Amino acid sequence: MTTASILRLCASQELVLAMRARATQIFAVVFAALSLVVSASGYILSGGSGVQDFARTASSLTELVLFVVPMMALLVGTTALSPDQGAAELLFSQPVARRTLMWGRLLGLFAALVAAQAIGFGISGLIIFSQSGDDGVTSFLLLGAGSVALTAVSLSAAAAIASGAGGAAGRRCARGLAIALSTWFVAVVLYDLVALGLASLLRSGPASRLLITATLANPVDAIRTGVLLGIQGTSAFGSASLALLRFTGGTTRASMLIVAAVIVWIAVPALAAARRLERADI
Repeated sequence: MTTASILRLCASQELVLAMRARATQIFAVVFAALSLVVSASGYILSGGSGVQDFARTASSLTELVLFVVPMMALLVGTTALSPDQGAAELLFSQPVARRTLMWGRLLGLFAALVAAQAIGFGISGLIIFSQSGDDGVTSFLLLGAGSVALTAVSLSAAAAIASGAGGAAGRRCARGLAIALSTWFVAVVLYDLVALGLASLLRSGPASRLLITATLANPVDAIRTGVLLGIQGTSAFGSASLALLRFTGGTTRASMLIVAAVIVWIAVPALAAARRLERADI
């Protein structure tokens, strides 16, 4: 068998297993329900009725996507990729490179999570279209692209966590899940507070450089900045994003820098995980 056929086989097997998992099914349903609630809540809070259009819904959904998607991808990826006694020994005893098996499984998990998000976005999108038309649909699609990128980044991080979780075989998954939750908390909740707190103690120049670095060093912040840049331009930017925009001198260069940072965050953890897996004693 060729490497490509092995990748397809591993990906299809992992896709089937992930789609059968109750967690993935619940994620699709909950994601669709939350999308509908967010699309309706804007008018309800302002005393109206009905659902928001695509652009308003995308703006309101951004923080929810940044909160839920990385947590789900980290937990699912770490659980699936953590070597367990018996199954891992059988899998890695096959005459196939370990990195090939890992890439195939990552592709399958990625396809499953993207499919779950597509169901959620699709159901809410159809209802929004039936009620409000197609105004702002590009913003909604951009949010979906950001969600897909965030899934890829989180799965790459999950692979690095799973490959580096030491200890006995029975405890690797539990330890990996603890590290995954800690990573999610730091990246999504704690990181911005620390960065803004440190920046407030510095002068304008060093503070701007710190905020620019902080935006690119955290993929969640980088994707948030890119999505808001596409949906609302610079009107919704915070201090870190505005500092990045001033540094790059325009939205085009800022977007290119954000895309480059996200690609690095997808590639580097996954490559490190593949290298570590090749040397690990399963």
